[in-house]
Amino acid sequence: MAGLHYEEFSVGQEFIHPWSRTVTEMDNTMFSLLTMNPQPLHIDAHFSAGTEWGQRLFNSLYTLGLIVGMSVNDTTLGTTVANLGMSNVRFPKPVFHGDTLHVRTKVISMRPSNSRADVGLVEFEHTGLNQRDEVVAVCLRTAMMKRKAVA
Repeated sequence: MAGLHYEEFSVGQEFIHPWSRTVTEMDNTMFSLLTMNPQPLHIDAHFSAGTEWGQRLFNSLYTLGLIVGMSVNDTTLGTTVANLGMSNVRFPKPVFHGDTLHVRTKVISMRPSNSRADVGLVEFEHTGLNQRDEVVAVCLRTAMMKRKAVA
């Protein structure tokens, strides 16, 4: 499905995205090392075994990227001009290797741009859930969205 234009969204609209993704040890280690994050909670099994979690935690920035990415196909594919910001990012439950994540999105607010007639601003709330439907990540994202061409 191609992304939606500004006019095709409505406040309160919800999307349950069909894709899911099982996160792996390789995902966690590679992302952590590529982003120069040597946190042993992510990359050191021996260290992590001695923590309250008893295992490595999945890198939260990868989780954030994944939940936003899994929403794109249904909402903003090809119709986003830019992401303007993310706020109220929360990780209420940890993600571990082998968890399977899925996402739902809700349109929180929208407004036409004050400076550009060809775009509008849409605020999305993305919620990531694990295989037990426990919320593992939430963020608000404001996207600058293309408007439909005016004749």
